[in-house]
Amino acid sequence: MTHLEDELIKLRTELSAMGALVINQLVKTREALLQFDKDLAREIVATEKRVNARELEIDRDCENILALYNPVAMDLRLVLTILKINNNLERNGDISEGIAKFIINADHPFSEDLVKKTEILRMYDETNSILEDVIIAFETDDSKLARSIFRRDEVVDEINNNAHYVVTNYIKEFPDKLEEALYILSMVRKLERVGDHCKNIAEEIIFNVEAKVVKHKSTKKKSGGQ
Repeated sequence: MTHLEDELIKLRTELSAMGALVINQLVKTREALLQFDKDLAREIVATEKRVNARELEIDRDCENILALYNPVAMDLRLVLTILKINNNLERNGDISEGIAKFIINADHPFSEDLVKKTEILRMYDETNSILEDVIIAFETDDSKLARSIFRRDEVVDEINNNAHYVVTNYIKEFPDKLEEALYILSMVRKLERVGDHCKNIAEEIIFNVEAKVVKHKSTKKKSGGQ
């Protein structure tokens, strides 16, 4: 095994560990919301420093490989892919931190009725499953699994769209609970962004495995004749 091959294996391992940490952060925000556990939310905020540190470490290792080994073809694609996936994972870590801060700032537990009607827990389950599978797709170079992310993210988008109307009606009925409703809506919107980052990761996996650029294709289909 060459030095470059050894470094690429280490880099893959580092990114998998980053993915596991970010997944754990997202899982904990669901529990913190459900249990209204402010201590757990504070733990999530504190752990975000580890996520940021890992991102910087992986970026630095990628830069070192580019500078020292001048990789080409498949090896170069892998390094570039890891750089971009790393950035999207860090942003998902930021999202978990943002949700945790909403929980910390809230004055009382969130309405069970609002949580149920917005389907935010289902949204958590969907985004967590998508995030787990996109990491597996990277680890196994499974472009088919990566492609499934695009379809599954549509469910997340649908929940996000419906939540807007649910929250609007809730505020009309309970104007004194405006802040609580806006917190929930903001959480839903952040979870929608998790799905978007997972789609970005899926695109990079396809690029790495198949040398095909699929970025923006789904966007063009949605925009139609605009």
